[in-house]
Amino acid sequence: SPWQHVDDTQTRVDGKNQHCHIICNPVYKAYHTYPTKERVTVLDVLRNGRERSFRLNQQAIDYLETTQLSQANRAILQSQCSEQDQDEPTFLSRLDEWLPGLNTQHRKVIIDAAAIAAYHAQTSIPVLQALVCDDAPQFKWLTEDLMLCWVHEGRLYKKLIPAVAFHRKLLNDFLRRFWRFYRRLLAYRRSPTPAKAQRLETQFDALFATRTVYDALDKRISLTQAKKNNLLLVLKHPELPLHNNPAELGARQRVRKRDVSFGPRTSDGVRAWDTFMTLAATTKKLDVSFYHYIDDRIRQKYHIPPLHDLVTQAAQDLHLGCSWP
Repeated sequence: SPWQHVDDTQTRVDGKNQHCHIICNPVYKAYHTYPTKERVTVLDVLRNGRERSFRLNQQAIDYLETTQLSQANRAILQSQCSEQDQDEPTFLSRLDEWLPGLNTQHRKVIIDAAAIAAYHAQTSIPVLQALVCDDAPQFKWLTEDLMLCWVHEGRLYKKLIPAVAFHRKLLNDFLRRFWRFYRRLLAYRRSPTPAKAQRLETQFDALFATRTVYDALDKRISLTQAKKNNLLLVLKHPELPLHNNPAELGARQRVRKRDVSFGPRTSDGVRAWDTFMTLAATTKKLDVSFYHYIDDRIRQKYHIPPLHDLVTQAAQDLHLGCSWP
């Protein structure tokens, strides 16, 4: 699949805060627990835990154009451009040589840019084209496109607490229009056409050009309008879902387990939590009994095919990337 759902939630490991990352699509769900939820950690998840590599090429330099890194520092990095991959210790050592006075924030964005450039350049695993996610900063840059969650966007309007009755009416009226438009997008996914896509884009522009006398609502509408390309990516790729509920529900399952068991205490415990939650969630998506699957493997009967075969076949049947070349 050229797209995946992604989300994360906090997990306590031996009394310390870590983060469980959930990645999934309609045929599987996987859990990965790491110490942080930084961009390079999300990249570790997309690369399935492979050893990190870095490439300071032109693509990485282009990413840095959107940051506050000074022109002088970008010029130094430009002079070191290369299409060669470097392992993590080598790259970090060379970065310290090139820019010894770099502050923590700027150092981090350079590391992110080089790691993402290496991910896009490698050919050992498929490079994702889009993530379905919320608007968290760690998900940006990683893929060519982001499909933002409409349900998450709608929740932001629920955070408005108007004190004036007229403002409450304005908010409720706008939310009715918001969810009416959302239902039109759902209908479009079932039978997409270029004419419908053009009409929905026009309706989006009209809806989020709305201005009222309630300033907080107007600011919220303007922020949504600025996300147009990410919210309307479904018009270009109709197989994309409009929400990130599968990953968020996966995060909720981890929260429930965390509430009961608090958290693992060792690295073996972390692997056990991630492995068995992945197996349970994936067998459910494949309509395979988790109990029967575990029984089949413990007894070494192997009547149930390997899950990766079932996942591959289900993905082919669903044509998860039919709008991508």
